[in-house]
Amino acid sequence: MSPPDTPLPRTARASLFLFLKNLLFSVLVPGTVAVYVPVFAFPHAALRFSTSSIAAALLLLFGASIYLWCIWDFASFGRGTPAPIDPPRHLVIRGLYRYSRNPMYVGVLSVIFGWSLLFESESVAFYGLCVGACFHLFVLIYEEPQLRRIFGPDYDEYCSRVGRWLAFRKPAPR
Repeated sequence: MSPPDTPLPRTARASLFLFLKNLLFSVLVPGTVAVYVPVFAFPHAALRFSTSSIAAALLLLFGASIYLWCIWDFASFGRGTPAPIDPPRHLVIRGLYRYSRNPMYVGVLSVIFGWSLLFESESVAFYGLCVGACFHLFVLIYEEPQLRRIFGPDYDEYCSRVGRWLAFRKPAPR
């Protein structure tokens, strides 16, 4: 057993730092877009139990699970974060990325629409549509060209096998 003042090994420090970067990004960006704005920026009626609240809870859980799975793949395989200033070092094409090139955005939108159902809020649903349109434009204008520049033919080949949003094609091979 090592003394408590022994520094962490380099790989442990790097992993901890990567975890903290992903946590900070998640709280600030998707946390704001998918939680703080829908919950606190829009007026909504008091919550009441209904069939739609069960569907909302499932959608919230589904979206959060997608996001967490993607963060794990970005960190463990890609060795990066979803932040454009600190992207993964390796092209992430495993896990949910075998079915969609943008599952993290799908997860965030699922959470927003889950809040819309839970609060029975058309305003939050409209907000979700606007966020979805912004995601789509960001992917087309910035993200895909940047990934093509960084990963070249590997990214082009990946795009030919995997759909941009939802899994309408066969999953990419492992």
